[in-house]
Amino acid sequence: MQVNDIHLLRPDLGAFIHIQERLAKQIDVSRPLRHEDLRTVAGVDLAYAGEGESETGFCHIAVFDAATMQVVERAEAVGKIEMPYLPGFLTFRELPLIVEAAGKLKTVPDLFLFDGNGILHPRRMGIAAHASFFLDKPAVGVAKTYFKIAETEYEEPEQEKGSCTDIIVDGETLGRAVRTSAGVKPVFVSPGNGIDLDSSTELVLSLTGSESRLPIPVREADISTRRMRRNWEEK
Repeated sequence: MQVNDIHLLRPDLGAFIHIQERLAKQIDVSRPLRHEDLRTVAGVDLAYAGEGESETGFCHIAVFDAATMQVVERAEAVGKIEMPYLPGFLTFRELPLIVEAAGKLKTVPDLFLFDGNGILHPRRMGIAAHASFFLDKPAVGVAKTYFKIAETEYEEPEQEKGSCTDIIVDGETLGRAVRTSAGVKPVFVSPGNGIDLDSSTELVLSLTGSESRLPIPVREADISTRRMRRNWEEK
């Protein structure tokens, strides 16, 4: 697939906030999107090995047929991580490998699901929001852990599958804590771009099976990145 050239993949540290603020003004989280509208949906995840200057990243994109939920294509990228982890700027560590892997796809997914956040971010630019500009497709963030913004806590949803509670920061609803399976920990859903919160929630629930609290495409990408890392370490 064609990947947009939005900005340098390895910009100077001083440009990070400016880039995030500029792109955040262009985000659209008002569009409804239904499962029936999707032909394909992709899960994206990264894993890491090593630390410091020897840190290596592994990106896997698993593309599923939205009707049969069978994998139709995979793409991977492995490379050195050039930037240390800085809270609020994780995307700049991950974008180079995501762009490389996405550029290998022959299928153009109708939706990308990321193991991470969308607008649930101090500057509304989590990985699903930021990467959506390069991918030019709707994107949703599905995080396993809660990224606290402005000391805002979240309220635990009820234990039944489908229960959820809104995450409201400074009067703005940025995401939801969603119980995708009864009695398991919630995931934290936030739209990235090109899709609204209700649709993001409904799609995450419809794409989650019984074997994990994560949507099937994200779970597959997560499993695959850990396999990539294991194989790399064994070599």
